[in-house]
Amino acid sequence: MKKITILLILTILIACSVTTKEKSKVSPEIKKEYVVFLEEVISKRDSFHIAYKTSNAAVKKKIVKEARAYLIKNIAEEVFSYWHGTKWSFSGMTRTPKKGSIACGYFITNTLTDVGFNIPRIKWAQSASEVFIKKLSKEQIKRFVNKPVIEVEEYLKTAGNGLYLVGLDSHTGYIYVNNDKVRFIHADYYEPEKGVVSEKLNSYSPIAHSKYRVIGKLMSDEMIISWIYNERIK
Repeated sequence: MKKITILLILTILIACSVTTKEKSKVSPEIKKEYVVFLEEVISKRDSFHIAYKTSNAAVKKKIVKEARAYLIKNIAEEVFSYWHGTKWSFSGMTRTPKKGSIACGYFITNTLTDVGFNIPRIKWAQSASEVFIKKLSKEQIKRFVNKPVIEVEEYLKTAGNGLYLVGLDSHTGYIYVNNDKVRFIHADYYEPEKGVVSEKLNSYSPIAHSKYRVIGKLMSDEMIISWIYNERIK
């Protein structure tokens, strides 16, 4: 019996070792692809900047609208895809998707910094989520206390398409609303090995079980203009 147990343990350890090696082989390529993608985003920001500062008020509004659509699409469809599967840990601070681990706050501030928002990345990552939600969303904030998650989802559908931040009892993440689809994107401490995921609000997750939820909508005109000019958001 002891021999069988030892063999099983060795088999598991070998399997884990193989998995780790396989992951380490793809990490450099993922890092390279991600870096190239982010360079394209910053290049696009520079193009918006040139056009914005030389345009009249009417054209400026159109540029802000275009920049908003560009950022939401690329964060929701590209940035999140790169980060999916990155392991969660309480002290995780990795700057490379799928390599190392990431805490929930750092997932937020790293990804916003990566696409060019000039924010206090470390300070905000280590603060209560409501602190940076207030900084980024300002008046576009809604709070829910001891409410069913379905009520939160109904509010989001009426609040409109876009990207939101949500602060919970002891967690934070993004919410992406695209027509009737509402997804919670976060570094999941419920399943640390699974890590960064996109899931429904009523899934087995912190947002479904939290008693307190504060939600702020991102990408206001003010936030977009700060991005275009690479201005510090404090």
